[in-house]
Amino acid sequence: MITIRTRHVSALALQWFLLWPLWAASQTTAPANVEQVRAAFQAPPDEARAMMRWWWFGPAVSKPELEREIAAMKAGGFGGFEIQPVYPLSLDDPDTGLRNLTYLSDEFIDAVRFAAQKGREQGLRVDITLGSGWPFGGPHVPVTQAASQVRMEKQRVAPGEVSVPTPRVGPGEKLLAVFIADGDVDSVRSEAAKRLPLPSQPRLEIESKADAARTVLFFLQSRTGQQVKRPGIGGEGFVLDHMSRAAIDTHLSAVGDRLMQAFGDQPPAAVFSDSLEVYRADWTDDLPEEFQRRRGYDLLPFLPALFLAPAEQTAGVRHDWGQTLSELVDERYLTPVDDWAKRHRTRFRSQTYGFPPVTLSSNALVALPEGEGHDWRAFTTTRWATSASHLFDRQVTSAEAFTWLHSPSFRATPLDMKAEADLLFLQGINQLIGHGWPYTPPGVDPPGWSLYAAAVFSDQNPWWIAMPDISRYLQRVSYVLRQGRPANDVAILLPTEDAWAATKPGRATVSDEVKNKVTRTLTEQLLDAGYGFDYIDGKSLDKLSRYRVLVLPNMDRIDVIAYQKVEQFARLGGVVMVVGEPPKLSAGHRAADVKSMQVESTTQRLLRTRSRTRVVAENELGATLRKLFTPDLLLDRQQSAVGFIHRKLENGDIYFVANTTNQPVTAEARFREGRNRPAQLWNPMTGAMTTLAGEEVSLKLAPYESTIVVFGARSGRETAVSRSRTALADLSNDWQVEFAPLQLQRTESRLASWTDDPKTRFYSGVASYRRTLEIAKTDARYILDLGQGTPVPFDDKQRGGRAWLESPVREAAEVFVNGRRAGSIWAPPYELDITRYVRVGTNDIELRVGNLAINTLAGRSAPDYRLLNLRYGERFQPQDMENLQPLPSGLIGASPITVWAERPSH
Repeated sequence: MITIRTRHVSALALQWFLLWPLWAASQTTAPANVEQVRAAFQAPPDEARAMMRWWWFGPAVSKPELEREIAAMKAGGFGGFEIQPVYPLSLDDPDTGLRNLTYLSDEFIDAVRFAAQKGREQGLRVDITLGSGWPFGGPHVPVTQAASQVRMEKQRVAPGEVSVPTPRVGPGEKLLAVFIADGDVDSVRSEAAKRLPLPSQPRLEIESKADAARTVLFFLQSRTGQQVKRPGIGGEGFVLDHMSRAAIDTHLSAVGDRLMQAFGDQPPAAVFSDSLEVYRADWTDDLPEEFQRRRGYDLLPFLPALFLAPAEQTAGVRHDWGQTLSELVDERYLTPVDDWAKRHRTRFRSQTYGFPPVTLSSNALVALPEGEGHDWRAFTTTRWATSASHLFDRQVTSAEAFTWLHSPSFRATPLDMKAEADLLFLQGINQLIGHGWPYTPPGVDPPGWSLYAAAVFSDQNPWWIAMPDISRYLQRVSYVLRQGRPANDVAILLPTEDAWAATKPGRATVSDEVKNKVTRTLTEQLLDAGYGFDYIDGKSLDKLSRYRVLVLPNMDRIDVIAYQKVEQFARLGGVVMVVGEPPKLSAGHRAADVKSMQVESTTQRLLRTRSRTRVVAENELGATLRKLFTPDLLLDRQQSAVGFIHRKLENGDIYFVANTTNQPVTAEARFREGRNRPAQLWNPMTGAMTTLAGEEVSLKLAPYESTIVVFGARSGRETAVSRSRTALADLSNDWQVEFAPLQLQRTESRLASWTDDPKTRFYSGVASYRRTLEIAKTDARYILDLGQGTPVPFDDKQRGGRAWLESPVREAAEVFVNGRRAGSIWAPPYELDITRYVRVGTNDIELRVGNLAINTLAGRSAPDYRLLNLRYGERFQPQDMENLQPLPSGLIGASPITVWAERPSH
């Protein structure tokens, strides 16, 4: 039982309640009214529906199949699609008419135009990736605009020698600097390096001889050579330089403007960029000049140290290098693409993280931030994106959802979808982009095509029968989490300066570096103590007044001006939690000693405000916060199993609460915002609403079950009452089972998996289970219960997320009572209210059960891509598809099947 209670707030928290009007004034979007949200909850607007990433393989698409799949997406409850052309899965086949269209060809543009038109006719949102494969690039990118890096070559100078050959400088390369130092190539030290003039001859002339070996260090601007990953035919080529405005303009002209021709005067809802995976990118053509202009000194003399000296000795220069790269990405990539999107009356949806280094605040430059990553108890780019949206007043944050979900392809179940979606919701996501929907040409053997590393959510899945209900669940939660304002207590200051200081040749990133300090332990301390949190960075500290607590996570260095804003936050009543040691160093190379002294003096002033500044060990953070502030949601047990996210409405509060584990949860919960306020439970699976009777209510969360708790809603819906259950009928046996595609019927006196019978061992599809139910009188609520799931031990070798629970129905059942569809059963608790559909006397019960497509795949040999790879090169490798085995299917008899009669307890 979870009991919902409230507490009085502490005196320190009271300061923040007094500051709450200042927080509210800083928001730009008026919060929704509880009654307005409740009115739309059961059937939310279509804009909250999940979307699908639609992979066009080849692209080998035809208009009839495009139209069919668009209609299927609509029928499945999806709100739109993102067109993403990727690698071919088949050679052209004149016998079947299958033909790969060249990317950006007239035929391809015509196919995009057709899909966009048909999508709009269905009322679906249409997005498109601004390229083929990822990252951005292609045949239009010359080597002089390709992703760039700095590299070092060593040349040994033997004793007595006075010249060495210079490196060959290829297309797109440039010699940046030359140094000579005593010592052999394996022992040369950067501090001994002396800079030489750039040579004008094929050999570098050295002024004097030496009796011992020396080493010449050549530093060149080069190109990473990275090619676009997984491109469609005609999309091959270099990945572009994201720090070059010329490269961006080339891409927008060659690809962006061409794609917009397919949309005419009805532009796409958004253009999309996948995560920045431009590995080893750390330079651009004019970086030395830009570095000098921005940082005030020359970077080139420090190149030997950046390659050869320990990082701690050169951290200031590395910081300035990383910061300059970030600024160039902001100014020359994100801003121009967002401006281009606005000119074309669309929006830029961007996964703004990865390589090269972008910052949390870089998300302010794009219309629609997007994240990925379901591990809600660790650092993720999902929370990176939602935090940016909270800071910069973006109402909607999307996530690339279900990537690698329960690998291999076609293995993911409906429960897997819900389990991962809930983890994204708990991080603040309110728009899902499913990853994804593989286009499959007619004539391809079921279950059709799939991406090399992703789940499949198309109508090729036998459990598709439940997809409208799954989609409605995702839609309801997405809608609710768009309402009002975020209400997180804590901000974690990302150690961006430390990340920049870790920049090294071939590795320049912020998002992949800060997680070394924003650890899992730190995250779990906040979550288990009952506090919601966002990330914040130095550039967004002007938004800090929205939070009650700022956490400084094991930071070594900090910008002086940013630290002064932290101090001001504390003076105004905010609480600063310093985890580990306070920062001691300033950011950057110039005047580092002076600035570090300013950092130290700021630390001393902060520490004198003991009521508002604490220095704590990482594992004491949660307990210390609880002494200062009432947790937003506190459970008396199993706190780590349950997650929540809180939104504040105009006249109420909404909490989405989810059990993230394979065990049921029983606990007492205390909601800080619930004291003396009317409350309701909203069921996101069914849309049902229950008014809570008094301040306490019993609530049970089954494995992976979720609920929405609303404070401030007026009563008027059904009031929660205690009910007792009695078993009306045991339906565990004597089902008539039909496999229509196999023209097979049988009676199952005892239920068993389809895989137990050789005739259905490799069957993937739907089977119909029929039997009758006798009801003498209809004086109760009638619940069809398929039983309990079976917990599965966690396996850290599992690629991608999954629900660690096996269902009593494998994998979804569509329920019909007396010929009327009553709903579907696909997640715990595996129950369905059938009261509206039963009658006195004999009732016909039919369960249409769909399993996984894996069983069909396990019964056949794997595709042979030898000729495809010889023709186009190996553009993908199917993941985890070897040694497939058929999986249990249907009603497997793992639990009793019961019809319960529920009546109010007396």
